[in-house]
Amino acid sequence: MTTDTTDRKDRPAPHDHVVSRQQHIGEGADRLDYTVTTGRVVLGDEVVEDGDYAGRQPQAEIFHVAYRLESRGGEAVEPTDRPVVFAFNGGPGSSSVWLHLGLLGPRRVVMGDAGALARPPYGLADNLETLLRVADLVFIDPVTTGFSRTVDGHKADDFHGFRRDLESVAEFIRLWTSRHGRWLSPKFLAGESYGTTRAAALAAHLAESSGLYLNGLMLISTALDFGTLDFAEGNDLPYTLFVPTYTAAAHYHGKVDGALADRVRESEEFAAGPLAAALARGHRLDPEERAAVVRRYAELTGLDAGYVDRADLRVDLFQFTTELLRDRGQVVGRLDLRFTGWPESAIASTTYDDPSLHAITGPYSVAFNAYVRGELGYRTDLVYNVLTPKVHPWSYAEFENAMVQVSGPLATAMRVNPALRVHVACGYYDGATPHFAAEHVFAHVKLPRDELDRVEWHYYEAGHMMYVHEPSRVAQSAALAAFVESASARD
Repeated sequence: MTTDTTDRKDRPAPHDHVVSRQQHIGEGADRLDYTVTTGRVVLGDEVVEDGDYAGRQPQAEIFHVAYRLESRGGEAVEPTDRPVVFAFNGGPGSSSVWLHLGLLGPRRVVMGDAGALARPPYGLADNLETLLRVADLVFIDPVTTGFSRTVDGHKADDFHGFRRDLESVAEFIRLWTSRHGRWLSPKFLAGESYGTTRAAALAAHLAESSGLYLNGLMLISTALDFGTLDFAEGNDLPYTLFVPTYTAAAHYHGKVDGALADRVRESEEFAAGPLAAALARGHRLDPEERAAVVRRYAELTGLDAGYVDRADLRVDLFQFTTELLRDRGQVVGRLDLRFTGWPESAIASTTYDDPSLHAITGPYSVAFNAYVRGELGYRTDLVYNVLTPKVHPWSYAEFENAMVQVSGPLATAMRVNPALRVHVACGYYDGATPHFAAEHVFAHVKLPRDELDRVEWHYYEAGHMMYVHEPSRVAQSAALAAFVESASARD
């Protein structure tokens, strides 16, 4: 092994490093021929010296994978008229591998599902439901995720925060759009989890900073107001908004009977009504009323009434995942409450281990590394950071002494651009970003009620990455394609 002894000042300037391949999937009328471009693009800030433009100073190299459809069923496609979807995941600290190889891209992971997982080394298959059928795709890895890194002389920590992350992803989108001549293409953002936080803020930022107006946002497993998700002292909201998800999980594991949709609806009415009122009244609540709320809570969640009572009607997510199947010696997942595992301690009151995260990490990591280094021909010795803690602590300096929320920027983007449409996808078994929390946020967004007709909702019997569940993946693929086609239609 050799060591690079070149002085930093003598090293060559950062430069783009991309490779392209021609590939196809499908046959006959369903055949898709496409170009896939993989690699890192240098981002820089404009430098002004003595009032004159002095070029761009490189700051980071952003890794991406872009797909451009060339022909469909043997008929050539004009790229200028095709929609473009810019996609990313969240974390913070997540690469875009999940949406890329789980749902949107032309190749997908073969990993099985809850209770029927595949064995290593897993595999890849053609994704004949790919969104590439109706839109070109660009998957973006923010700084420190995937193969994206800062250049010499710049600290990665400078990008590990709400504002700088937003600016760097926006700059990549602007740069890619300009270089590929796609300003006249309908444009969409697809974000998952914290990626929805980023996407909602980006919609306003792109319009303001570069006049780039979007046709649509695809918000998958939304996190638009952390106050609905953070079990913090004095914040009772999550203790109500998570309960319908607890009901769905209890139903899946045989602790609650009846039809899923009906029981979840009952739980929503209970959480927004009697439970919310009971939490607000605290010790002012009549003992008999409290006992009735405790019983109903237990009926709807599969938890023991005594446990609910001792928890003071406030059961957080990790207490629930630890307690629900304690009688079976199991814990349930966070990202997907369908998954189960074994706790390190059978008497622990709380466990933060997530069997659903363990189930997906290996298959996606193996599949992407094989795909990018083999089929896509991109060679590097860098580690592909699928989901990294290296971005923490993540800076939310812009929200000092306030909860992180982007429903405001989303409302601004929708006011500025009356054509902007929003697609929201929720998993009933998602313990990270519950569907009832998403509904709560949109019910309070600062827009006239009629304007919310531009928001469409889709629900799946799956978790945070709902496409892990095969029926949900197929249904979600169709719903996203229909959304892109509808929002791209020219009057």
